[in-house]
Amino acid sequence: MTKFKGMRWWMLGLVTTGLIINYLARNTLSVAALTMTTELHIDPQRYSYVVVAWQFCYSVMQPVAGYVLDTVGTKLGFAAFALAWSLACAAAAMATGWQSLAFFRGCLGIAEAAGIPAGVKATTEWFPAKERSIAIGWFNIGSSIGALCAPALVFWAPNWKWAFVIVGVLGLAWTSLWMLLYRHPARQPRLTDAERDFILNGQEEKYDDAVTVKSGWRTLIGQRNFWSIAVPRFLSEPAWQTFNAWIPLYMATERHMNLKDIALFAWLPFLAADIGCVLGGYLSPLFHRYAGVSLFTSRKLVVVVGALCMVGPACTGFVDSPYAAIGMLCIGGFAHQTLSGALYSITSDVFGKGEVATATGLCGMSGYLGATLFTLLFGVLVVKVGYGPLFVLLAVLDFVAALIVVMMVRGRINDASVAQAVAETRDPVGAI
Repeated sequence: MTKFKGMRWWMLGLVTTGLIINYLARNTLSVAALTMTTELHIDPQRYSYVVVAWQFCYSVMQPVAGYVLDTVGTKLGFAAFALAWSLACAAAAMATGWQSLAFFRGCLGIAEAAGIPAGVKATTEWFPAKERSIAIGWFNIGSSIGALCAPALVFWAPNWKWAFVIVGVLGLAWTSLWMLLYRHPARQPRLTDAERDFILNGQEEKYDDAVTVKSGWRTLIGQRNFWSIAVPRFLSEPAWQTFNAWIPLYMATERHMNLKDIALFAWLPFLAADIGCVLGGYLSPLFHRYAGVSLFTSRKLVVVVGALCMVGPACTGFVDSPYAAIGMLCIGGFAHQTLSGALYSITSDVFGKGEVATATGLCGMSGYLGATLFTLLFGVLVVKVGYGPLFVLLAVLDFVAALIVVMMVRGRINDASVAQAVAETRDPVGAI
């Protein structure tokens, strides 16, 4: 059988493609809302209920999805959830009012909850510690690319119903590809022996197949490190969900752009978010190498960088030009995804192989509960105080989140064991 050099990057590409479709399914709503809310007679407050239906179901399902992934494995678990979210997305085309739309979006939230935990779990399986933040940065661009593609998809689809159906079909195609191609590195026949050794020998002891400790929810939530990540996720996630759900409506109602203008410009904050995902992943090893800090501390510094950049969207209400406002939101997209990717890296550092998906799911639940509460607040206050003050509040929440990460979270990663690997200037078995 033919073996491929750099196979781990091909697996990362497969995971990233799944995340792109996952986020395309959720972001299609915000763009379709421009015509869908008129056709279905949905006002802003009821639209917020539709958004909350997805967020609430997504949040409460995340720890369940993580536990399922840790129990049945990455391959089967991710495929089952991807199949479910594809069908749920396509079903939204049958909505006749805000109640039925909220129901279908709730089903979508339940199924999509496995996306990030599965991505983090696959990354911990396929990458050594020195490359993990880079790998997470690359797969995390799926969240931004999905949002980036949504305006074009809705604009070119025959109507908003077809947009949901098209995304569902893409999800079904990816599920088939995932089942065909994905294997754990220890069982991947197309992986070279040199790369397999590089991956497995470069992981911390807690990711060794012979040392698999599976922790329940009660054990995890009793740990300081869990709350040191879960609380920052609660505070920071509202920013990303606000960008995803409200930017097109903001551009239409506050900046008076038409659908064509929105299709031309609404994707830019998500392009900036892609840059934040990737650059944030590379910042960690750069800080480690050139700032003289530990690998784990370098993750914290990336969180701080992301939080400081949130000053951009906080200034949105102070600019008159709609293009300047888009620029501020671009800084916000970059900021949040830089911060978010670092939090995922920290999660993979402090939790073991048999608990990382569960921990990611539990922290994700905390994040989306925060997003749900903020969305309810947003839907009420946006008509009273406008978008500007609410964007300022998002920046403040991210500042507090970064402070908690810096002060509270404690690393379990064995920096000494990977220092030599991090110091290598060249990957012996291939990289991007």
